[in-house]
Amino acid sequence: MTRLLPWPLPALLTWAAAWAVFWGASHALPWWGAVLLACALGSAASLLGHGWWRRCMIAAGFPLSWLVLAAGQIPAWGWLIPLALLLLVYPLNAWRDAPVFPTPAGALDGLAQHIALPADAKLLDAGCGMGDGLQALHRAWPQARVYGVEWSWPLRWVSQLRCPWARVRRGDMWGVDWSAYDMVYLFQRPETMSRAAVKSLGEMREGTWLVSLNFPIPDVTPTYIDQLDDGREVYAYRAPLAEVDRESVEADEVAGMLAPSPQGIVVNGQRLYPGRGRPGGTPKRR
Repeated sequence: MTRLLPWPLPALLTWAAAWAVFWGASHALPWWGAVLLACALGSAASLLGHGWWRRCMIAAGFPLSWLVLAAGQIPAWGWLIPLALLLLVYPLNAWRDAPVFPTPAGALDGLAQHIALPADAKLLDAGCGMGDGLQALHRAWPQARVYGVEWSWPLRWVSQLRCPWARVRRGDMWGVDWSAYDMVYLFQRPETMSRAAVKSLGEMREGTWLVSLNFPIPDVTPTYIDQLDDGREVYAYRAPLAEVDRESVEADEVAGMLAPSPQGIVVNGQRLYPGRGRPGGTPKRR
């Protein structure tokens, strides 16, 4: 829809439709039910938007305009509804990870020219959001089996709906065992990349791949770097990683990204607190 109509017509049509649904539903439902129904329409329509910021504008138009108009008419507890919707989409456990930043279509196509995977390869999008990363993996390696894990159950549902050929489940991306996969794809935050490196050292098999969009692992040389048209880069690391920056791992501990431990970080029974080294490195004295 959004690619056939000039912008901002898709947003205006969605907002008008949401208000029409709200006024129609308010005769049969309580006010909060009509609001939720209209918000659901806007959220569903936003999935057709081209680009994450247009999707946000399409989805946010009705609730923001309704809040402005109803500011003097709703009870005090009514302001908790937006917070409840936010917590529904982004549970507290997911706040440490990246928000929903969609992977651009074709972002992994260039990487597929350098990485040959077997036909039955298993690919994991760790933190798959609304499924854009799953689509990029499927496009680059169409014969592979694609899996996704997402903590937010609404986003997990949307992702599975958009990618029926993938297996998407609700779960913690850091709790999933990466050893079963030939490639793990991430579009996270800079602060979590050292944690991904530690998890890769403990779980990923030799010859498998850890791929990150836009954010490299500190002080680890990628096997391949692919430059995208928008200036972003895709970093591919072949397991096992040669080194991990201990200072970055410790910074994640301080920031609460990892549980502090004087003995280091233990993954699958291996002590992984490398001083720019491999599993079994000497932990820093505290």
